[in-house]
Amino acid sequence: MAPEARLKAGVWVAAYLARLRVEDIPAFVVRRGDETAGAVLVKCATLDGRATVFQRSFDPMTGARTWMVLAEGAEPEVDEAIARQRKYDPDLWVIEVEDRQGRHLLGEEGLE
Repeated sequence: MAPEARLKAGVWVAAYLARLRVEDIPAFVVRRGDETAGAVLVKCATLDGRATVFQRSFDPMTGARTWMVLAEGAEPEVDEAIARQRKYDPDLWVIEVEDRQGRHLLGEEGLE
């Protein structure tokens, strides 16, 4: 079986931000990672003091890529979880989405 082609992290981030702009969902690159192979965390802040941060993972049953919750709750606690991840991965990208409804579009086709 041929290995799955991976989209460069910088290209994925640019496409994700463009998709969010189309839906009028504000998002910002908080931390730039490695353009080629950096992992990406997506923090969704609901602007009420709460947030959720997602990381890409693989479903052990299907092997498919999926987004899973790394941390959720009070925004300072979520930020601390992100800071811990950054200590382990200097190539990490961090994208912050700000949406009162909690929309992040990660389940949309092409973003998984």
